[in-house]
Amino acid sequence: MIKLRCSKKLFRRSSSKGSTAGGSSSSSDGGDVGSGGRGRGEIEWEVRPGGMLVQNREGRSDVEVITVRVATGFSWHDVSIGATCIFEELKAVLSMVTGLEPREQRLLFSGKEREDGDHLHMVGVRDMDKVLLLEDPALKDMKLRATLAAQTAQSPYRPFIKV
Repeated sequence: MIKLRCSKKLFRRSSSKGSTAGGSSSSSDGGDVGSGGRGRGEIEWEVRPGGMLVQNREGRSDVEVITVRVATGFSWHDVSIGATCIFEELKAVLSMVTGLEPREQRLLFSGKEREDGDHLHMVGVRDMDKVLLLEDPALKDMKLRATLAAQTAQSPYRPFIKV
Protein backbone atom coordinates (compact mmCIF):
# COMPACT_ATOMS: atom_id res chain seq x y z
CA MET A 1 0.00 0.00 0.00
CA ILE A 2 1.29 3.44 -0.93
CA LYS A 3 0.37 6.69 0.77
CA LEU A 4 0.68 9.73 -1.44
CA ARG A 5 0.42 13.35 -0.41
CA CYS A 6 -0.57 15.52 -3.27
CA SER A 7 -1.04 19.23 -3.21
CA LYS A 8 -3.19 19.22 -6.33
CA LYS A 9 -6.79 20.21 -5.85
CA LEU A 10 -7.85 17.13 -7.81
CA PHE A 11 -6.86 14.71 -5.05
CA ARG A 12 -8.10 16.69 -2.05
CA ARG A 13 -11.30 15.87 -0.30
CA SER A 14 -13.79 18.71 -0.09
CA SER A 15 -14.58 17.97 3.56
CA SER A 16 -10.91 18.21 4.59
CA LYS A 17 -10.27 21.74 3.22
CA GLY A 18 -11.76 23.65 6.11
CA SER A 19 -11.76 23.06 9.82
CA THR A 20 -14.72 21.99 11.92
CA ALA A 21 -17.06 24.52 13.46
CA GLY A 22 -15.44 24.44 16.91
CA GLY A 23 -11.94 24.57 15.47
CA SER A 24 -11.10 21.19 16.98
CA SER A 25 -11.19 17.80 15.45
CA SER A 26 -12.32 14.54 16.99
CA SER A 27 -9.66 12.47 15.24
CA SER A 28 -6.36 11.84 17.00
CA ASP A 29 -4.23 12.47 13.91
CA GLY A 30 -5.55 15.96 13.31
CA GLY A 31 -7.81 15.08 10.36
CA ASP A 32 -11.43 16.07 10.00
CA VAL A 33 -14.26 13.70 10.72
CA GLY A 34 -15.40 13.82 7.08
CA SER A 35 -12.07 12.53 5.82
CA GLY A 36 -12.41 9.27 7.70
CA GLY A 37 -9.52 10.05 10.07
CA ARG A 38 -6.89 9.80 7.35
CA GLY A 39 -5.63 13.34 7.66
CA ARG A 40 -5.96 16.35 5.42
CA GLY A 41 -5.68 15.51 1.74
CA GLU A 42 -4.03 12.15 2.36
CA ILE A 43 -5.30 9.32 0.16
CA GLU A 44 -4.24 5.70 0.51
CA TRP A 45 -3.43 3.90 -2.73
CA GLU A 46 -2.89 0.25 -3.54
CA VAL A 47 -1.47 -1.63 -6.49
CA ARG A 48 -3.75 -4.34 -7.83
CA PRO A 49 -2.31 -7.64 -9.13
CA GLY A 50 -2.64 -6.42 -12.73
CA GLY A 51 -0.41 -3.42 -11.90
CA MET A 52 -3.19 -0.83 -11.76
CA LEU A 53 -2.85 1.88 -9.12
CA VAL A 54 -6.22 2.46 -7.44
CA GLN A 55 -7.53 4.16 -4.33
CA ASN A 56 -7.58 1.83 -1.34
CA ARG A 57 -11.02 0.51 -0.44
CA GLU A 58 -10.15 -0.89 3.00
CA GLY A 59 -11.71 0.73 5.98
CA ARG A 60 -15.02 1.38 4.29
CA SER A 61 -17.87 0.10 6.40
CA ASP A 62 -20.57 0.71 3.82
CA VAL A 63 -21.03 -2.95 2.86
CA GLU A 64 -24.48 -3.19 1.35
CA VAL A 65 -26.74 -5.74 2.98
CA ILE A 66 -29.73 -6.92 0.98
CA THR A 67 -32.75 -8.96 1.95
CA VAL A 68 -33.44 -11.90 -0.34
CA ARG A 69 -36.87 -13.51 -0.28
CA VAL A 70 -36.44 -17.26 -0.70
CA ALA A 71 -39.44 -19.35 -1.75
CA THR A 72 -39.32 -23.02 -0.75
CA GLY A 73 -42.49 -24.20 -2.43
CA PHE A 74 -45.03 -23.55 0.31
CA SER A 75 -43.19 -21.09 2.59
CA TRP A 76 -41.11 -17.93 2.39
CA HIS A 77 -37.88 -17.03 4.16
CA ASP A 78 -36.46 -13.51 4.24
CA VAL A 79 -32.67 -13.74 4.48
CA SER A 80 -30.32 -10.79 4.98
CA ILE A 81 -26.95 -11.24 3.27
CA GLY A 82 -24.20 -9.09 1.77
CA ALA A 83 -24.82 -7.95 -1.79
CA THR A 84 -21.40 -9.16 -2.94
CA CYS A 85 -21.72 -12.66 -1.44
CA ILE A 86 -21.84 -15.76 -3.58
CA PHE A 87 -24.67 -18.27 -3.86
CA GLU A 88 -22.69 -20.82 -1.85
CA GLU A 89 -22.81 -18.47 1.16
CA LEU A 90 -26.56 -18.01 0.63
CA LYS A 91 -26.93 -21.80 0.63
CA ALA A 92 -25.04 -22.00 3.93
CA VAL A 93 -27.43 -19.49 5.52
CA LEU A 94 -30.43 -21.32 4.06
CA SER A 95 -29.20 -24.65 5.45
CA MET A 96 -29.60 -23.21 8.95
CA VAL A 97 -33.12 -22.01 8.15
CA THR A 98 -34.49 -24.97 6.18
CA GLY A 99 -32.44 -27.92 7.42
CA LEU A 100 -31.36 -28.89 3.90
CA GLU A 101 -27.64 -29.36 3.37
CA PRO A 102 -26.05 -26.98 0.81
CA ARG A 103 -25.34 -29.87 -1.57
CA GLU A 104 -29.05 -30.78 -1.52
CA GLN A 105 -30.15 -27.27 -2.53
CA ARG A 106 -30.75 -25.85 -5.99
CA LEU A 107 -31.20 -22.06 -6.22
CA LEU A 108 -32.99 -20.49 -9.17
CA PHE A 109 -33.00 -16.79 -9.94
CA SER A 110 -34.76 -15.29 -12.96
CA GLY A 111 -35.58 -18.74 -14.31
CA LYS A 112 -32.03 -20.13 -14.28
CA GLU A 113 -30.19 -22.35 -11.83
CA ARG A 114 -27.22 -20.48 -10.41
CA GLU A 115 -23.81 -21.96 -9.69
CA ASP A 116 -22.23 -21.79 -6.23
CA GLY A 117 -19.48 -19.43 -7.39
CA ASP A 118 -21.80 -16.82 -8.93
CA HIS A 119 -21.92 -13.50 -7.09
CA LEU A 120 -25.35 -12.17 -6.17
CA HIS A 121 -24.71 -8.64 -7.45
CA MET A 122 -23.19 -9.86 -10.73
CA VAL A 123 -26.26 -11.98 -11.50
CA GLY A 124 -28.58 -9.06 -10.70
CA VAL A 125 -30.01 -9.96 -7.29
CA ARG A 126 -31.22 -6.79 -5.58
CA ASP A 127 -32.99 -6.00 -2.33
CA MET A 128 -36.25 -7.98 -1.84
CA ASP A 129 -35.77 -10.08 -5.00
CA LYS A 130 -37.18 -13.60 -5.02
CA VAL A 131 -34.96 -16.68 -5.25
CA LEU A 132 -36.51 -20.13 -5.62
CA LEU A 133 -35.10 -22.96 -3.51
CA LEU A 134 -35.59 -26.51 -4.76
CA GLU A 135 -34.37 -29.76 -3.30
CA ASP A 136 -32.06 -31.68 -5.64
CA PRO A 137 -34.27 -34.34 -7.28
CA ALA A 138 -31.48 -36.92 -7.52
CA LEU A 139 -30.63 -36.67 -3.82
CA LYS A 140 -34.32 -36.62 -2.93
CA ASP A 141 -34.82 -39.88 -4.84
CA MET A 142 -31.79 -41.45 -3.13
CA LYS A 143 -33.17 -40.48 0.31
CA LEU A 144 -36.57 -41.94 -0.55
CA ARG A 145 -35.04 -45.22 -1.71
CA ALA A 146 -32.90 -45.42 1.43
CA THR A 147 -35.89 -44.91 3.73
CA LEU A 148 -37.97 -47.49 1.82
CA ALA A 149 -35.13 -50.01 2.01
CA ALA A 150 -34.78 -49.39 5.75
CA GLN A 151 -38.52 -49.88 6.29
CA THR A 152 -38.65 -53.15 4.35
CA ALA A 153 -35.60 -54.48 6.18
CA GLN A 154 -37.24 -53.80 9.55
CA SER A 155 -40.57 -55.44 8.68
CA PRO A 156 -40.79 -59.11 9.79
CA TYR A 157 -43.55 -59.81 7.28
CA ARG A 158 -43.00 -60.30 3.60
CA PRO A 159 -45.66 -59.46 1.06
CA PHE A 160 -47.24 -62.34 -0.79
CA ILE A 161 -47.53 -60.50 -4.06
CA LYS A 162 -44.66 -58.56 -5.49
CA VAL A 163 -45.34 -56.07 -8.21
